[in-house]
Amino acid sequence: MRPKASLHLSVAAIGAALLLIVPAARLAAQQTAPAGVTVGESDLGGVVSGPNGPEAGVWVIAETTDLPTKFAKMVVTDDQGRYVLPELPKANYTVWVRGYGLVDSPRLQSAPGKILNLNAVPAPNAAAAAEYYPAIYWYSMLKVPDKSEFPGTGPQGNGMSTNMKSQAQWLDVVKTNGCYTCHQLGNKATRTIPKEFADMKPEEAWARRIMSGQAQVQMANNMGRLDVTRAIKLFADWTDRIATGELPASKPTRPQGAERNIVVSVWTGQAPRPTCTTRSRPTSVSRRSMPTASSTARPRRAQTSSPCSILRPTPRLR
Repeated sequence: MRPKASLHLSVAAIGAALLLIVPAARLAAQQTAPAGVTVGESDLGGVVSGPNGPEAGVWVIAETTDLPTKFAKMVVTDDQGRYVLPELPKANYTVWVRGYGLVDSPRLQSAPGKILNLNAVPAPNAAAAAEYYPAIYWYSMLKVPDKSEFPGTGPQGNGMSTNMKSQAQWLDVVKTNGCYTCHQLGNKATRTIPKEFADMKPEEAWARRIMSGQAQVQMANNMGRLDVTRAIKLFADWTDRIATGELPASKPTRPQGAERNIVVSVWTGQAPRPTCTTRSRPTSVSRRSMPTASSTARPRRAQTSSPCSILRPTPRLR
């Protein structure tokens, strides 16, 4: 009888040890539904909590690569920290919490039809929290010439183009009808200097940055609508201040009211890269590398829907 009793005790001890080492992501499936949270077979829901209780107005993000294209769905927690991610395609999901005042929580694995309670992670400092601010909060730190410096009086005057009549016109270029018409400003890529230009002086780095990439002509033209020297100096001052630790003066608020009702679904769709076959060899091309119609030798060809004929207008395609 003693060997049998010892065996039972050993099995019990092993079982207890296994329970202690089961990862939190595996235990998520065993969580019970919080009050007011109901999930169907295609939903995922639970409560987000922080050190001080429920976290209201933060995003819960579920992302998967199991589907034909990368897919993510996002919702916002209510006043009690509750969330439901509805109508998820059947797949395994990585789920985490993001929000103002937080840093991204550990990413857990789950699937539709389950309850998943999550723990928010407060940002350790203001700089860490600011990394999640919308880009415009960082871009608002860019200084512009004072109203008293307008209008421009030309090279022999204040150096600013005589076409520049007011501060509002300057703002129109650096915001609405200039750089911003093509890309975001204030995100990590634009508020820092690329490592390739790290050995340059700030003004030199910005001058080199503007002349980089496919849109260099457009960027140079937009900068030319301003006082180029002054504009580059202001952009360099902007990235310098950020590099030394300056943060946006304003902090974004978390979603409120009806803003918390939004459900965002994002499919990372991308068409297969076309293969252009010439008489010499097949060439795989990317639409990202396509020149504009004005940059091709035969603009008439740029009207076609085939990227192959834009990149290789001369050889006949099979």
